[in-house]
Amino acid sequence: MTATGLATKKAQKNRGTLFVEDAEVIAVKSFPGEQFITRLTAPKCAEHAAAGSFVHIQCDESMPMRRPLSIMRTDADEGWIEVLYKVVGEGLRALASKKTGDMLSVIGPIGYGFTPSPERPKSLLIGGGVGIPPMVFLAEALTGSDATWQPLVLMGSEIPFPFQLTNSEIASKWLPDEISSTMPLLEEWQVPARLASLSDFAGVYRGYVTDLACEWLSSLDQDELAQTEVFACGPTAMLKAVADMARQYDVPCQVSLEEFMACAVGGCAGCTVLVQTDDGPAMKRVCVDGPVFDAATVFPVA
Repeated sequence: MTATGLATKKAQKNRGTLFVEDAEVIAVKSFPGEQFITRLTAPKCAEHAAAGSFVHIQCDESMPMRRPLSIMRTDADEGWIEVLYKVVGEGLRALASKKTGDMLSVIGPIGYGFTPSPERPKSLLIGGGVGIPPMVFLAEALTGSDATWQPLVLMGSEIPFPFQLTNSEIASKWLPDEISSTMPLLEEWQVPARLASLSDFAGVYRGYVTDLACEWLSSLDQDELAQTEVFACGPTAMLKAVADMARQYDVPCQVSLEEFMACAVGGCAGCTVLVQTDDGPAMKRVCVDGPVFDAATVFPVA
């Protein structure tokens, strides 16, 4: 089968798990910087979603164009999903204005998510800005699946984080004690996490989240690095820096790409990116061929 044929087959398989649901707004939480977390009833999406997959939401009946949003959390038993987003444009402003009981059309889950390798249980999860949601999803999935996983979550933001900062009781011998702020939810799950910013937030590492990641990676010996794998989502510049860092420390890395999307189901090819494959360079659709890719194939050595 040709590479094009394989891509089509993969996309068709992906469409077999897509569901269109009338989702009810259960809760909306607002945070500084026009950031919001919206919880929606979407039982089929909640059942089939994986860390890294996303939904395509109709923000308002007056707006035919949907918005792609990464899934941050799901509960298959209760049938809900959560999305975290920052208001950019009228679509997300309309979504943020929704009240409990309002109904929205949701398509999902879309895309192929992260695939952690069991032989590398030391998982470094890096989220920047709107790239935070998939890292929260992945952290929860790893924590709930097998006690052998050892996730570390690092998050960066130049605006206030979309949660109330709390001091972590989980020790981090690789950082000064005063760098202790974390996300309450991760602390509740007993997942070690630290934050990075250039905005001088209390208890937060001053620098880029990739600088913080290098602090941790440089504290590992070769045996520990051989057990490490990196997962990241965030702005393209950050992802490139993460890919370069992973190459420097010789650890595998998966990145979830954030691209503008129109259809989000593989029909319009508006979200294509250049990816290096075994058969040479190829244009891949972020929505159905991704959004998760091997970092080295998207950000090869220049």
